[in-house]
Amino acid sequence: AEKVTSLGKDWHRPCLRCEKCNKTLTSGGHAEHDGKPYCNHPCYAALFGPKGECLWWGHGGSEGAWGS
Repeated sequence: AEKVTSLGKDWHRPCLRCEKCNKTLTSGGHAEHDGKPYCNHPCYAALFGPKGECLWWGHGGSEGAWGS
């Protein structure tokens, strides 16, 4: 099996997978949290990205909430 290096470790290519959705990842093409790999989108963004941006643009909150 082909070896890839990511997060300071060597992996078999099929073993480098997103902790949430189990998608196979590429070396350097993913995010990390607590030493575990995640696909950038949607998993890392949904789990660890900024929260509440939808409220500011009217998707579940009121338009113009910045000034409220």
